[in-house]
Amino acid sequence: MEDQLRRLLDAEARAQAIIDDASQARQRMLDEALASAREAETRFEDGRAELRAPFLKEARARAEQAVAELTRKYEERQRDLREMASRHEQEAVEAAHNLLLDPTL
Repeated sequence: MEDQLRRLLDAEARAQAIIDDASQARQRMLDEALASAREAETRFEDGRAELRAPFLKEARARAEQAVAELTRKYEERQRDLREMASRHEQEAVEAAHNLLLDPTL
């Protein structure tokens, strides 16, 4: 009976050692999986800048083109307004001059 009890206790100790080893192996696998996931996330974050670069470059080029077009239109409008102001100024001077010379107009 004592021999059977000893074998049973030995079997229980071996089973516990197997469970402990399996538990440690499971924890190692989890730790490795987490480390791998973190590494993949870091690579993804690092690669995002490279993925966005062409889109940012294109957006910047479009913005520069839009600014150039707006600048051109603004300068053209300024030129037209100055020409109109000059014309109206000349007309106003002539009208004032005529009014001074002939107040009956």
